[in-house]
Amino acid sequence: MTEENHCYENAMAKRVNEILKDVFYLDQTFMNVAHAIRAAKNAIKLYNEIRLHLSLDFKTPNMVYKLTA
Repeated sequence: MTEENHCYENAMAKRVNEILKDVFYLDQTFMNVAHAIRAAKNAIKLYNEIRLHLSLDFKTPNMVYKLTA
């Protein structure tokens, strides 16, 4: 999933794929590619802008990024 010999990056990529499939139901069969792209973009937006994360003290990734930028 990532460059060769980068096991830590591979683990992170697998975790993101698991979240997209299990939490946002992107493991379904889509009617067409456009529908799949819309669903993926929506899931990423929800994950980054709306879903609060326990590991981020109940903030979104975007909120944390804005605090550190």
